[in-house]
Amino acid sequence: MRSVRARTALGATLVVALALVAAGAALLMVLRGNLVDQAGLQANISARSVAVQIAEGTPFAGLDLPDDTEEHPVQVVDGEGRVVAIGEDIEAIEGTGSTAVRAVAAGAGEGDGGGEVSDDVTYSTGDVTVDGDRATYRFAAVKAEGPRGEATVYAGAPLSTATLTGVRDAMLAALPPLLLVVAGVTWLVTRRALKPVEGIRREMAAITASEDLSRRVPEPATHDEVARLARTTNETLAALEASVERQRRFVADASHELRSPIASLRTQLEVGAAHPGLLDVPGAVADTVRLQRLAADLLLLARLDAGERPGRTRVDLAALVRDEVGQRSGDRVAVAVDAEDGAEVAGSRGQLARVLGNLLDNAQRHAESAVTVAVRREGRQAVLTVADDGAGVPEAERERIFERFVRLDDARSRDEGGAGLGLAIARDVAARHGGTLRVRRAASGGALFELRLPVAD
Repeated sequence: MRSVRARTALGATLVVALALVAAGAALLMVLRGNLVDQAGLQANISARSVAVQIAEGTPFAGLDLPDDTEEHPVQVVDGEGRVVAIGEDIEAIEGTGSTAVRAVAAGAGEGDGGGEVSDDVTYSTGDVTVDGDRATYRFAAVKAEGPRGEATVYAGAPLSTATLTGVRDAMLAALPPLLLVVAGVTWLVTRRALKPVEGIRREMAAITASEDLSRRVPEPATHDEVARLARTTNETLAALEASVERQRRFVADASHELRSPIASLRTQLEVGAAHPGLLDVPGAVADTVRLQRLAADLLLLARLDAGERPGRTRVDLAALVRDEVGQRSGDRVAVAVDAEDGAEVAGSRGQLARVLGNLLDNAQRHAESAVTVAVRREGRQAVLTVADDGAGVPEAERERIFERFVRLDDARSRDEGGAGLGLAIARDVAARHGGTLRVRRAASGGALFELRLPVAD
């Protein structure tokens, strides 16, 4: 069964069927218990009425037994197990003290004193045939002690199964229509509840066929699980659309950035091939280096986008800053270092060095006369800042500069080959290390980039 509606309707019907069968069985048991109790009470009353006669000294042959034997069959058994009195027209009897259906003559017995009737009563069940009709009875056995000896009175009351049979037949007759109603109602309710899901499915199929990620699935006006599913689906589509658009823009920007150095390098090589004396070797090397850096940046971004997780090596940020700054011999502006020891983080030393290098490169392009790198620890965070005394970053552009291939006009005019990927890489690496990278205004008026990372345990 592939249909959710069919499975739901079948499951609900089975559950209701089991519940009804269990409830019906319990009801029949309760009814049967009540019938047995009522029959036992009637049998007890009949048995005691005869037992009282025996206790008062009435001869066995003269006992006043109930006239309606079919309703109240009675058998009296003496202390020796002989049937001394029995109801009329009884042809067979079970469940009593004896299966005999003929009374024997008992001794007359003598005595003036009154007897007694036992307070105890025992119950049994047996079949009795009266005038050719066989039925089941509930017997009550009561002992009586009289002047003529001890005897046990067995009096029965019919266990009428007609009521139980009628109730059972009525329940069995009503069960199929009731189950059909349950199945139909469940089918309709499930169909109505799943109708928005079918709309979502159709729209998703159309989106898949058209590859138009700008479309959205319909959102029901309800506030149930289906509505939340539709909203989550639309949020997923929006994120997927943004991701695809970002990927397209990334490919387009990367192609644009690669086109210029490749065209320049090709032109220089073609000129060199035709006129070897005019070959600009330094220019060709510079274009090759630029291509190499751009390819490395694109490869790193691709690995980051693929979800590559950094290592868990302990990195001392203060030592990292000193090592990286000490290796930068061609900086236009001297870099001042203020690094406190004790700020260790867990991650990739190479990637964190790349972040620091990108921030220093950015500061060198914009600084007037000073670049400062500081490292400190604040609670459970290690903080690395890179500040310059340049023009700073306008507040409206402080998030945009972290986008890929984004360079402000002022930076583009002074850029010496940057592709606008350095800050994007730095923020992605910071996020992969569980940290943040933000920019604000420095005390000197320039830009201050702040990298915050959780300290290593």
